[in-house]
Amino acid sequence: MSLTDKIKHNPRLKQLVLRLLLVPREARPRLWVRYLVNPFVHRRGRRARVRWRTRLDVVPFQPFMVGEDSVIEDFTTVNNGMGRVCIGARTLVGMSNVLIGPLCIGNDVIIAQNVVFSGLNHGYHDVHTPIRNQPCTTAEIVVEDEVWIGANVVVTAGIRIGRHAVVAAGSVVTRDVAPYTIVGGNPARLLKHYDAATQQWHKYRPPALP
Repeated sequence: MSLTDKIKHNPRLKQLVLRLLLVPREARPRLWVRYLVNPFVHRRGRRARVRWRTRLDVVPFQPFMVGEDSVIEDFTTVNNGMGRVCIGARTLVGMSNVLIGPLCIGNDVIIAQNVVFSGLNHGYHDVHTPIRNQPCTTAEIVVEDEVWIGANVVVTAGIRIGRHAVVAAGSVVTRDVAPYTIVGGNPARLLKHYDAATQQWHKYRPPALP
């Protein structure tokens, strides 16, 4: 059994390690972790830029990676405490985004402002226990290559957004988005799709009722 597995399966040891790594009652790492550990654990590609006002609530026991030529703009929050956060090459993460793992973003992706990705959910089934004290569940969000996500979008846990898809501003994505489609609304629904035969985008027309 690896050291990581031993820590995970020993509640007391796990709590001790978390106290050493994280600020009490907060998700952010202690200063010694941010400056002495994370830079040697998490990978950044050549010319990748993380603006200095970005809030990196990242811990060394989960992956955090930014590919070459990618940019994370100011006031974005990144949290990998519940799962990895991986960003591909030449991807732009706009201002004031929230990236909560597990989350994998591909190459050549454009993400506008105030977009929220959350790969976790809080439990709520036990009505005798505050929701904040109930177990969390996780499901990875996957954003494939060449996707464009508009401002003020929310992407929920477990969603896959296919290659070259477009998510219109203000959408709430609760179902997978097929490649080469445009979706919008709350909840997001199909608006257009690309026809490879005609090489054009066509408005989606729902099938007529019988």
